Amino acid sequence: MPKLRHIAIAAEDPYATAEFYKQAFDFQEVHRTQPAGEGKSYGVFLSDGTLNMAILRFGWDQGQGLDFRGIHHFGVLVDDVDSCADKLQELGAKCFARRPEGQQGFYETKFHGPDKVVFDITDHPWRGAAPLDAGEKK
Repeated sequence: MPKLRHIAIAAEDPYATAEFYKQAFDFQEVHRTQPAGEGKSYGVFLSDGTLNMAILRFGWDQGQGLDFRGIHHFGVLVDDVDSCADKLQELGAKCFARRPEGQQGFYETKFHGPDKVVFDITDHPWRGAAPLDAGEKK
């Protein structure tokens, strides 16, 4: 069964925003990236042990504009990306980013759903996010 495991927040200063949430809720920092040039997103990834929360300064527009601030998108951990992507597209979701052939490392498949809400799916848990339980896999 697919599980919500990721929320991304677009922030002006992701480091300061992450410090707020770490102090407010005792979230653990699980990863941090630095600015890497034009078109690259960067920020801090936090976890409560179940969910990964990315606090990012986005470097590429995913439909909301680069000046957008707030909850940017959510991510769902699935057992099979290809079959889930097929189902989503049958339901009318528009895929706008997939892992390029041969690329290694973590990558999500990104969609616009109803009302152009951005979400992504992956079959590998985000850092700090709980994996699917054996009973939740097909």
